[in-house]
Amino acid sequence: MGSVNREILHDVPPYIKVYKDGTIDRLVGVDVIPPTYDTDTGIASKDIIISHETGVSARIFRPPLTTPTEKLPLFIYFHGGAFVIASPAEPKYHQSVTNLVSESHAIALSVDYRLAPEHPLPTAFEDSFEVLKWVSSHTLGGSGSEEWIKENVDFDRIFLAGDSAGATIAHHLAIRVGSEPDPDASLKISGLILINPYFWGKDPIGSEKTDHVRKAMVDKWWEFVCPSDSDNGLDHPLINPFVHGAPDLSGLCCERVIVTVSEKDILRDRGWAYHEALVKSKWNGKSEIVEVEGEDHVFHIFDPNCDKAVNLMKKLGDFINQK
Repeated sequence: MGSVNREILHDVPPYIKVYKDGTIDRLVGVDVIPPTYDTDTGIASKDIIISHETGVSARIFRPPLTTPTEKLPLFIYFHGGAFVIASPAEPKYHQSVTNLVSESHAIALSVDYRLAPEHPLPTAFEDSFEVLKWVSSHTLGGSGSEEWIKENVDFDRIFLAGDSAGATIAHHLAIRVGSEPDPDASLKISGLILINPYFWGKDPIGSEKTDHVRKAMVDKWWEFVCPSDSDNGLDHPLINPFVHGAPDLSGLCCERVIVTVSEKDILRDRGWAYHEALVKSKWNGKSEIVEVEGEDHVFHIFDPNCDKAVNLMKKLGDFINQK
């Protein structure tokens, strides 16, 4: 019997193909590795369930301790992948988070939120907010029972971090915690780490005006993951923090922000615009920006051990440990 050619409903390069029969082919970001003990750094990791109801989970990383009850910073990490691919178990993400744990001597909670299109937005944002509630349950008097969180996290040094789409999630969580306090997610957030943030908009800025091919590609990503909102489209507040209806940046819940951009990244100018808007806003914190010359979008994920990625992790580690 001959092969059957399935008809493609959506082709979103380089990430995913969706067929009319309902099947989905993810083209990248599907490889996984189990949690490990890294013999070079002494960093241990394990997978934990956050919500049995939704299946949301996370991979937690802990560096070697000087004492069993040593208190360390915690960064909650949200991976990129345009909301449609990847996970904390993807080998390059696992390595990149391990590297940041090593540089910062912090605990990391790398979140495995549910992906579109099976779980349309804003599911990824809501899943990630549930993770904040789960972490908050480990504060004094809470019901949380994860030992690495309960025994070893300094709850005065918690950071939200992410790359690309994960940076977008981190930003919105920082706004939500600051603007809409929820007693179940009552964490004190010390800082926000946005690596090559995935912000976008209808009207092109910077290199978007001349790089029509990549502009069209990024347009398509958002139109795929958020197809139902035809009124907002590329100016949806979830992806464009500057449009009417987007929360005021002055509502950020933390006092420090670091934004990193890459010189050759089509998203570079949006990262700069975000940093500049923060500086000009009524937010009372301090924002800094780091631009990596000669590199493209999330280069540190594709090559976690290259010199520029190592240097970037050192800068982020210094940011986490800044007094």
